[in-house]
Amino acid sequence: MVNAEKIAAVAELADNFRESSGAVLTEYRGLTVKQLQELRRSLGEDVHYAVAKNTLTKIAAKDAGVELDNELLVGPTAIAFIKGDPVLAAKSLRDFAKGNAPLIIKGGFLDGKILSAEEINKLADLESREVLLAKLAGGMKASLSGAASLFAAPLSQAARVLGALQAKAADDPSILAAGPEPVAAAEEAPVADEATETPAEAPADAAPVEASSDAETSEG
Repeated sequence: MVNAEKIAAVAELADNFRESSGAVLTEYRGLTVKQLQELRRSLGEDVHYAVAKNTLTKIAAKDAGVELDNELLVGPTAIAFIKGDPVLAAKSLRDFAKGNAPLIIKGGFLDGKILSAEEINKLADLESREVLLAKLAGGMKASLSGAASLFAAPLSQAARVLGALQAKAADDPSILAAGPEPVAAAEEAPVADEATETPAEAPADAAPVEASSDAETSEG
């Protein structure tokens, strides 16, 4: 590899170290191309799995401010740069190694702390961020449900009262009449025609005025 290629490779590795919250160094010797493809697919988009020379890895790590144990840089090395949930990445690597013996987890680092292979396996036993968030959300939902039941009690009582009032109003609508409603009803009532209106106080047997005048005329 010429110097320009080495410089570019070191720069790329250094960027991966800087942009990752952690990394797991593995030995991949014995894995086929197909198995490596399956491993990369199982790690997902949040993990970049790259084969790297140990000398270049050491230089790149130092440039990025990461101190790696020299024991991690023995034998062929491929690095899983973690940019997502480190627990999921550790689980994927551990599970793949169980079914593919050539993959060996050497160790790594997380948030600046060096991790041994045993510590990475313990990390894989933890619950993922998604699971923890789901449990937290479940706990919050249960708490909110309990609070909702407290608020629902007086509301249900109010609903029963309103329901009873509505049923009573259906039988006797007058109980809802209040305020300006009677006035509005009076204003909407039709006004009787003054020319055809019969006085309410006139006696039923009173003789018409015009009939009386005709009688006097005939007598005269």
